[in-house]
Amino acid sequence: MVHAFLIHTLRATSAEEGLCRVLYSCFFGAENSPSDPQPRSAERDRLLRKEQMLAVARQVESMYQLQQQACGRHSVDLQPQSSDDPVALHEAPCGAFRLAPGDPFQEPRTVVWLGVLSIGFALVLDTHENLLLVESTLRLLARLLLEHLRLLVPGANLLLRADCIEGILTRFLPHGQLLFLNDQFVQSLEKEFSAAWSH
Repeated sequence: MVHAFLIHTLRATSAEEGLCRVLYSCFFGAENSPSDPQPRSAERDRLLRKEQMLAVARQVESMYQLQQQACGRHSVDLQPQSSDDPVALHEAPCGAFRLAPGDPFQEPRTVVWLGVLSIGFALVLDTHENLLLVESTLRLLARLLLEHLRLLVPGANLLLRADCIEGILTRFLPHGQLLFLNDQFVQSLEKEFSAAWSH
């Protein structure tokens, strides 16, 4: 099962200005600890989740930067030529890593990530999930989000489009469940989403 999905900023090198920022995050299910002496308040739970997502985003950014340095790519190579240039998702850097218990989640988790220019996408999931299925799901989600939200266009505001993101997640990652999707089914879900979103 997928426990969380997030979209965040990526810097190609740690020397670049700015900080890693979580642009959007979504949790599936709750992480309750039997060792908690008292139930957490909604506000405390929200802050904990926010900290967890930022910790994941920073680790993804570090992995992305290491991969770019190992490949000899520079931040200049990672900028889009224009907002209309197609993004080659099959060439986008991706990876996976494990999170130990307590860092930042109570249970061990696996993170699968994808870096598209200055935007990172990540799924946090159980350690036993099929990583090929997870990667193909993440690439599908990234493609749909880039197409429908035009994320790489300067000034794109994710906060105003959260309902669109949730619509995509509801269809292609319902309640955090990974789906085996063939091309025909993906096309029918895309048509359904486009019809619902156009109203």
